[in-house]
Amino acid sequence: MRVLMVGDVVGKSGRKATQEWLPILREEHSIDFVIVNGENTAGGIGITPDIARSFLTQSGVNVVTLGNHAWGKREIYPYLDEEPRLLRPANYPPGAPGQGYGVYPSRFGPVAVVSLQGRTFMEPVDDPFRAADAILETLHRSTRMVFIDFHAEATSEKQAFGWYVDGRASAVVGTHTHVQTADERILPGGTAYLTDVGMTGPADSIIGMRRDIVIPKFVSSLPARFEVAEGESQLCAVLIDVDPATGRATAVRRIQTPMPEQAYTDAHTSSDPDVDFTDRTYSNEETSQK
Repeated sequence: MRVLMVGDVVGKSGRKATQEWLPILREEHSIDFVIVNGENTAGGIGITPDIARSFLTQSGVNVVTLGNHAWGKREIYPYLDEEPRLLRPANYPPGAPGQGYGVYPSRFGPVAVVSLQGRTFMEPVDDPFRAADAILETLHRSTRMVFIDFHAEATSEKQAFGWYVDGRASAVVGTHTHVQTADERILPGGTAYLTDVGMTGPADSIIGMRRDIVIPKFVSSLPARFEVAEGESQLCAVLIDVDPATGRATAVRRIQTPMPEQAYTDAHTSSDPDVDFTDRTYSNEETSQK
C-alpha cells in the first residue's frame, strides 16, 4: 500500500498547489491513500468547514489532520464533531471538539490515522507519548497500518517519539515547522520516519508568510500581523510504502515540487524541469545496512 502525506498547506496558494499536484502524483506513483495537514489552509491559521469539505470531496484526500492552529477558526468547532475524516490532535484535554484518530477503509483493508501534538515550545497539552500508548493499543485490534502526524516544534521530541513508537506504527511524519528535513528512514522496527514533511504553499516566503513583514519583526522585535505570501507555490510531501499484512513500512521517499525555476536550474539536471523528486528511497533492507 502506498500512502502520500502532504505537509502543512498554507493559504490559498497551498490549497491551489495541492489541488493541482495531487492528480499528477496519484497517477505517477499509484497512490492508494492521501493524508493532508490542513491547519494553515484558511489565511495561514486554521481551517474552515468549506475548505475541509473541498479537500475531502473534490481533491481526493482521505484524511485531513490539524495541529495547534486547529482552533484558529471558531466555525470549525461543530464541524470537527461532524466529520470523522478531519482530525485535531488527540492529546487535547477531554471536552475538546472532534477526535484525534480514526480508522478508514482502503482497498488493502482498514487504515488508521492519528494526529498528536508535541509539548516542547508548544501550548500545554496532555502527554503525547502516553496518549499514543492507549491509542495504538486500541487501533491494533482492527489494523496494523497506522500513520501518525506528529505536530511538534522540537526535532528532539519528534525523534524521541519516532523511536518510542517504532514497531507499533507504520509511519511517524512530523509537521509544524514548515521546513522539509532530509532524514527520512525506516527505523529497525519497521516504522517510516521523517522529522518534518515541509510546507505546501508560497515558495518565496518565510514559512509561508510575507518576507517584508516577517524580517522587520526579527529586526525590531515589535509585534506584526503576518500575512500569507503570494507567488509561485511548492508542494512538500512524503511517499510511504507499507506491507498491509504486517503494517511495516518498506520504503519512504520525500517529494518537493516544483522548486523555484532558477534554484532548480542551478542545483539539478533533469529531463523533467518541473518536478524534483528526491532520490533517497529507503527500504527496510537498505536501512539495516546503513
